[in-house]
Amino acid sequence: MTQKHFETHLAQKLPFLRKSSLLIAVSGGMDSVVLTQLCYNMKLNITLAHCNFKLRGAESDADAAFVKTLANNLGVQLHTKSFHTKAYATQTKMSIQMAARALRYNWFQELLKAGPYQYLATAHHADDNLETFFINFMRGTGLEGLTGIPEVHTNVVRPLLPFSQKELLHFAKQEKLTWRNDSSNAITKYLRNKLRHDVIPILKGINPQLLQNFQKTQAHLQDANLVIQDALEKVEEAVVTTKEDSRYFNIDNLNALSNPKVYLYYLLKGFHFTEWDDVYSLLHAQSGKFVVSKTHRLVKDRAHLILTKLPENKSFSEFIWEENQSQITGPFGTITAQPVSEITETSKTCIFVNKDLLKYPLTIKPFEKGAYFYPFGMTGKKKLSKFFKDEKLSLPEKENIWLLYANNKLVWIIGLRADNRFRVTDNNKSIIKFCIKK
Repeated sequence: MTQKHFETHLAQKLPFLRKSSLLIAVSGGMDSVVLTQLCYNMKLNITLAHCNFKLRGAESDADAAFVKTLANNLGVQLHTKSFHTKAYATQTKMSIQMAARALRYNWFQELLKAGPYQYLATAHHADDNLETFFINFMRGTGLEGLTGIPEVHTNVVRPLLPFSQKELLHFAKQEKLTWRNDSSNAITKYLRNKLRHDVIPILKGINPQLLQNFQKTQAHLQDANLVIQDALEKVEEAVVTTKEDSRYFNIDNLNALSNPKVYLYYLLKGFHFTEWDDVYSLLHAQSGKFVVSKTHRLVKDRAHLILTKLPENKSFSEFIWEENQSQITGPFGTITAQPVSEITETSKTCIFVNKDLLKYPLTIKPFEKGAYFYPFGMTGKKKLSKFFKDEKLSLPEKENIWLLYANNKLVWIIGLRADNRFRVTDNNKSIIKFCIKK
């Protein structure tokens, strides 16, 4: 690889970097030093960022000193930060490698947000991509995991991705660059290092064109993934509808597809589900069955699978409404109260009640098991659970129900049905109109 090869690649695939302010992640190793020199030679607008993870004692401090000297020699700005990586790993129950990754990328994003930088540039190259492929392959990844490290992902860019480590080493020697060697890269207890030192050299010995053939294969996989994405857009139009914060997946339309399980995986893989057999079984489960991820819940409800965010902690489960308040706002929306002289058109979202029967303060609470009311227009009482069943409400819809009470008596299943005990009669002159706007 030469400077010209690098500049040609940027001109063809990453032309926006010419006019961007770049933050370059520099460890002090050969890869990041080469990236820095290539960008510096092009006179790109660069700033360096170095993390000291305090994992290798004096060696880590020497890396930081080296990067400081590099920045001074080039006359570019440098950001540095030290981390208590082992303590963070223990606290978060992460491996050392995952903890270091989380720490550095969180810090990089903070710098990007605070500074004038458009992109973070990292020195990942073709050999890193090959190692990542094998790691994902061994973990049983889907197609997306085999398509490799993305060249551009939001505000992270990897300009060296097409080039091999051998090519980078050739450039480094040609330019008479110096760099630091990380001793932990030789420890084969880490999977990536074991692949790098023990497995991939054997494969390259069997097939010297391994890296070039791998890049061709990965290009085919990326093309195939684009075709899948196009197909998914059409399937999503036929299968998914959105109502407020919920997504409804039509079960009949899903089952009519050639492979419902595969489509369901692709439609839901961004919502952190891991127990995929349980997810697939919902297609034929009883209503009310559900599967949860760390962020979402998927519920079977008659003709649909309903995806919602996990309910928030309802520690704020009771709202007090004083008599002098004309409205109240909460997770249920905004409810207004207006004195009126007569009843106009009623609806689920607007009711009229006898003000003389209201005893303030009113309270608003979420649905509680065992609650009952007297449905408007009827004389007998009914359990709310039976009413919800008759209304064919899904589990997420039930959980979003809020109730208006006066003196511990239900006045209104907000947005659904008024209680008959507070109805307005011909003799009532004091009338309150309640309306809900979500």
